Amino acid sequence: MDILHLVDRLEELFNESRPVWLTHSVIVDEDRMLDLIDQMRVAIPEEIKKAQQIIAQRDRIMAQAKEEANRTLALARDKAERSLDDNELILAANSQANQIVERAHQEAALTQHEADQYILDSLSKLETDLDRLLSQVRNGITALKVDAYNQPSSDESQAPMENNLL
Repeated sequence: MDILHLVDRLEELFNESRPVWLTHSVIVDEDRMLDLIDQMRVAIPEEIKKAQQIIAQRDRIMAQAKEEANRTLALARDKAERSLDDNELILAANSQANQIVERAHQEAALTQHEADQYILDSLSKLETDLDRLLSQVRNGITALKVDAYNQPSSDESQAPMENNLL
């Protein structure tokens, strides 16, 4: 399940929760909260797996670009070797081969840069989503602790009634 969907469900849970009178706290359905946390624990590794797939895709693109550059270089060299009869043709072929190699290197560098930027953007978004999720989980835990601390124990809630009976 998508982590952002789970964060939306967590927010929905808090919005549906009953407020505690005169406080900034809410009473949250513990089972639903724990279920969402469990689903988040499952979803986060999926998001990490997606990031790893993006990195693997970048590596495949880089390997293809290098392979294409090598193939282009080999073709240029073959062409240059076939043209050994004329010195001008050799010089032109070498120049063309160098241009092709340079262009292939530039294209490989551009592809590398674009792949790196894509991964950086994806990982930055994932980091932002995880930070937001972690903040919401911490706020939920804090709210639950505050609720638990503010609720009187069963002994304290019965004590005033017993005094009235005496």
